[in-house]
Amino acid sequence: MVINLITFASFLHKQAAVRNTHEVLLNELEKYFTVNLIDYQHIDRLSPDDFSVLFIATGGVECKVIQLFEHLPRPTLLLADGSQNSLASALEISAWLRKRGMKSEILHGELREIIKRLFILHSNFKAQRQLAGQRIGVMGTPAPWLVASNVDYLLAKRRWGVEYTDISLERVCELYERISDEEVGESCADLAGRALACREASPEDLLRAMRLYRAVKQVATEERLNALTLNCSLLEKQTKATGCLALSLLNDEGIVAGCEGDLQSIFTMLTVKILLGKASFMANPSKINVRTNEVVLSHCTIGLNQTEKFIIRNHFETDSSIGIQGIVPTGDVTLVKCGGECLDEYYLSTGSLTENTNYINMCRTQIRVHLDTPVSYFLKTPLGNHHIVLQGNYKSVLEEFMQVNGCKAY
Repeated sequence: MVINLITFASFLHKQAAVRNTHEVLLNELEKYFTVNLIDYQHIDRLSPDDFSVLFIATGGVECKVIQLFEHLPRPTLLLADGSQNSLASALEISAWLRKRGMKSEILHGELREIIKRLFILHSNFKAQRQLAGQRIGVMGTPAPWLVASNVDYLLAKRRWGVEYTDISLERVCELYERISDEEVGESCADLAGRALACREASPEDLLRAMRLYRAVKQVATEERLNALTLNCSLLEKQTKATGCLALSLLNDEGIVAGCEGDLQSIFTMLTVKILLGKASFMANPSKINVRTNEVVLSHCTIGLNQTEKFIIRNHFETDSSIGIQGIVPTGDVTLVKCGGECLDEYYLSTGSLTENTNYINMCRTQIRVHLDTPVSYFLKTPLGNHHIVLQGNYKSVLEEFMQVNGCKAY
């Protein structure tokens, strides 16, 4: 892990003096990181992919920083241990930057706390850089009922660097028709053998769903997609196969996949994957109890690796094809959703998954969650329908990432 310290000092030409004065700080940093001391006059040698911190080594360097405003890393981190009036200078610089709309933070205090903070900031930085250039395939238009889940492709690219690319369903359907039942027969038998049970759906339904998975995966490979979202309802009409199985298997293979063409949810799932390395699933809040502060979330697909056991069902709403009923481990969960046309809003809460329910009038995978924040959010200020669920408590990491990127909490 490399940290570039862009060094500002009133005696910068004497690098040895800088090191001697801040020896304790630099020695501690070098226990955990590869530290490069960069003369501020050489700031142009660093690229946006380099994790860089302004090392305020002395006082009296405010004007030097201001002169390089256009070249400063964003957000701007200022490291100051207090020696040589460095903290005073950092305070003045930080105030100046914030008045110009730039996020900045001063790293100061106990060395172990500075180290911990640097690890978090480095993780956020890497996630931001990795998001840039990620390709999200939109197979078919978003479902017509997702009236509050639109994303402006251009604004999203400017803000996050992600690229949404439209892919026609006809291309998927053409590939689907070329794949024979014989080609997927063994995969279907293997899947059925792993399932706790197979209900409602027929062997023919499973063959069609597996063919659709192969077709979607081929398109994802050809288009070099990091994530994709399907308009499942249109696909089902054309192929008589829902996308539930395809999305489940793709998520298990590391291709982030969501349904209904939900542009905001697929970005959220992709962000979770990049930041935390974890798979997640998209669900509808289906029952809300304000008195007990509980919500039941459900959907007809979930990655099999996120379950303890799974049952092959049919799709709830169409009563056809394949749906997945996953039995999800109880324990800590995190609910998150990115919203807004440029993905600059978010909801975040932790909770405890207490029960896998089995209501007959909602989607197949169902979980009851007791939230740690008021469940009334869903009734008063929801960002939309779908929310993303992941196992474990990751609120602090996700909140830090959203705040660093200037997102508004709901």
